[in-house]
Amino acid sequence: MDKSPSPEQSWPPPSRFRSASILLGPAFVAAIAYVDPGNVASNVSAGAQFGYLLVWVIVAANVMAGLVQFLSAKLGIVTGMTLPEVVRSKSSRSVRLAYWSQAEIVAMATDLAEVVGGAIALYLLFDLPLLAGGLITGLVSMMLLLVQDRRGQRPFEFVILGLLAVIAVGFLASVFVEPPSFSQAAAGLVPRFDGVESVLLAAAMLGATIMPHAVYLHSGLARDRHGNPEPGPVRRRLLRITRIDVGLAMLLAGAVNMSMLLLAATTLGGRDGVDSIEGAHAAVGETLGPVVALLFAVGLLASGLASTSVGAYAGAMIMDGLLRKRIPIVLRRVVTLVPALLILAAGIDPSRALVVSQVVLSFGIPFALIPLVRFTSDRVLMGQDVNHRITACAAWLIAAIIVVLNVVLIYLTVT
Repeated sequence: MDKSPSPEQSWPPPSRFRSASILLGPAFVAAIAYVDPGNVASNVSAGAQFGYLLVWVIVAANVMAGLVQFLSAKLGIVTGMTLPEVVRSKSSRSVRLAYWSQAEIVAMATDLAEVVGGAIALYLLFDLPLLAGGLITGLVSMMLLLVQDRRGQRPFEFVILGLLAVIAVGFLASVFVEPPSFSQAAAGLVPRFDGVESVLLAAAMLGATIMPHAVYLHSGLARDRHGNPEPGPVRRRLLRITRIDVGLAMLLAGAVNMSMLLLAATTLGGRDGVDSIEGAHAAVGETLGPVVALLFAVGLLASGLASTSVGAYAGAMIMDGLLRKRIPIVLRRVVTLVPALLILAAGIDPSRALVVSQVVLSFGIPFALIPLVRFTSDRVLMGQDVNHRITACAAWLIAAIIVVLNVVLIYLTVT
């Protein structure tokens, strides 16, 4: 008689569930997308122009993002496939090619924002020319990708977690140096606007918070880390742990985003020239001192390095999932880096380039969210872990809100 233990007995060992380290995994890597340079630009602009008015947008964005990222992770764990792989299994070759094309354009736009952010940070720290800063950002991110390619996912997670910690310290420091008005921040939890410009910024903050590449990536990260356990107690416990993982990651990302807005609301309100990251950095140095300005720039640099590495990793996963083709990740890094370097070499205003990249990213939102909600609500595909009716309704509502806001963002930006 076969004495081998059942999957529920043999994988994973119970002690692994009790280990706190398992909570610091896939969701924290995906959360890098929520603290990238594009978020810095939109949150600082919102706080500088409207004070505490849009605090509620940060909270709403993180609640929505938490549900979306959990559904992505659940899809990977339950089906054993990434979101791009599921799309491939449900579509024709022509549809797959079209889908991949838009995903690649979105990946390049993601890289643009993150490389430009890293270049701005190096300019602020060392007065390096933007093109040189972009090259250095690309080279360092390539080294981080080699860690993942040669050492596996877990060491890569630790590196990204370290950079996430640097980002958190860099932006949270200002809150302790110059505490915000908690009464005004609490008043900002009430949803409201103040003119068209506040609507535009809210759309930029909320609509660009959920990055398409993070939605694709999280399904693969969760699957690669946790496998595809059979239905039963093991899977249920694993999904509970994933909820905690996502909750903690979104809490940290939300705190960092909130600190960006509070920093701007507290110190930059009413000042001229703070509509760019460089201007905001200079104003922070004048009001809070050089140490806080240094931490701001270091946090921005860590944001650029981590987010561009994660973005390139996601791009490789998308290509593999949709086309079943793999190219060396270093080569892919070079290809996606070229547009960002061309933008920097052309002398285009980097802050403007960040805004335009967010608009391009907006086009990719429906292609990630709509399939995700549809697939996780499919009982044939998900079995007993299909979305509850309330969850499905909430997810479709979130998808609709984000898609509409992105359309508003695109319209207001180009008109």
